[in-house]
Amino acid sequence: MLMLNKTELNPASFILIGIPGLEDMHLWISFPFCSMYVVAVFGNCGLLYLIRYEDTLHRPMYYFLAMLSLTDLVMCSSTIPKALCIFWFHLKEIGFDECLVRMFFIHTFTGMESGVLMLMALDRYVAICYPLHYSTILTNTVIAKAGFFTFLRGVLLIIPFTFLTKHLPYCRGNVIQHTYCDHMSVAKLSCGHIKVNAIYGLMVALLIGGCDILCITVSYTMILREVVSLSSPEARQKAFSTCTAQICAIVFSYSPAFFSFFSHHFGGHTIPPSCHIIVANIYLLLPPTMNPVVYGVKTKQIQDCVKRILLGSKNTKHHSI
Repeated sequence: MLMLNKTELNPASFILIGIPGLEDMHLWISFPFCSMYVVAVFGNCGLLYLIRYEDTLHRPMYYFLAMLSLTDLVMCSSTIPKALCIFWFHLKEIGFDECLVRMFFIHTFTGMESGVLMLMALDRYVAICYPLHYSTILTNTVIAKAGFFTFLRGVLLIIPFTFLTKHLPYCRGNVIQHTYCDHMSVAKLSCGHIKVNAIYGLMVALLIGGCDILCITVSYTMILREVVSLSSPEARQKAFSTCTAQICAIVFSYSPAFFSFFSHHFGGHTIPPSCHIIVANIYLLLPPTMNPVVYGVKTKQIQDCVKRILLGSKNTKHHSI
């Protein structure tokens, strides 16, 4: 039997071809991608700035929003700049190790996005169902620990992806039919057994997504029951209004995720690959783009802070970093 050395089994680099079948449309596709990415970067950086320097936003709800903005920035910046380089400059090559690093960040922070949305749902549950104990339950220490363990959960669950993928033998070429290094898109280039990769990927998706969606569903069920029991229509409307921005964020995040997940597992032969890849990019780009817009439109405190800055008010208190 012919023995292959490690260099032959692990390619020095991969080639990301972008969106297969739509190569002639890459330039046109890049414009909405670039526009959404610019909005995402400026919007989330703006939210982080406001939450850092505005005293009125130093509350648990906005600390969780800061976590979401930071997660969104990392998530879209791990994919979109490389996609734009493919579309504009045909820079399709990516190093083997760089591909694995990007894959780690993409999957870790998509998992963290889901976890932060779950924490924000729990925040609304405590705020509406236990308003008198809100500040004592959600202290800064509790918030920091919750954010850290959400990040740690993603890291511990995604690290095996990296090791499993790194130690696969690659002898089916080095061309990835994608705009970024997705776990299974890379694994499919292997001539080894990738069943473990597929099963583990499915388990992680169900563990993170299933647990978070369950917590979000239970939280909003309890919130709905509490709000319906309020006697005053004004109180009900005020309670609901504090949740609308987060409900929109959940819809923007999970809708493309569900479509991508079910189309991959149940519609692989009926839905073209280009559709899969476009939806996968929308999944990573739509939430970072829309979350700052939604929270800016739906949250009065953020609107007031923006108005004060635009009008040059001196009421904003700055703190040393």
